[in-house]
Amino acid sequence: MTFKRCFPPVVDEETRVLILGSLPGEASLAQQQYYAHKQNKFWRLVGDVIGRDLVGMDYSTRLDTLLEYRIGLWDVVAEARRVGSLDSRIRDHAGNDLVALIDTLPNLATIAFNGATAARIGIQALGERGEQYRLVRLPSSSPAHASVSYTQKLEIWRQLTRV
Repeated sequence: MTFKRCFPPVVDEETRVLILGSLPGEASLAQQQYYAHKQNKFWRLVGDVIGRDLVGMDYSTRLDTLLEYRIGLWDVVAEARRVGSLDSRIRDHAGNDLVALIDTLPNLATIAFNGATAARIGIQALGERGEQYRLVRLPSSSPAHASVSYTQKLEIWRQLTRV
């Protein structure tokens, strides 16, 4: 199995919503960009939630726009062994120190989990500290999670604006 590592967090002191994924997939790792797989709906979903065309922006502008809207990104898994991109293939993972990160975010109100794996690992890692925040479980933006329509996903993702 191939050893994979996450990217650094995209946050600043104004971050109010933190979206946590599991671990970047192959396309993201190859391009060194969050949610780089063309079939992943992350940028479209968040763009529709905030009313901006994130898909049409270059990557650095996307990240700046997220921060402008006080949205941060990171992953719950720091490193793991995994063949391919499926969360179900994650083995021997080490978690990111989510508590240390949230301690640096004085305006944080909501922690959202992009998919079931991120939620399971992230909620456990946060422990009692998670009780201080609104926790939102989002349906995965991954193309592997196609059983839920885009419209259904967007309805749930819109919870991010209800802070």
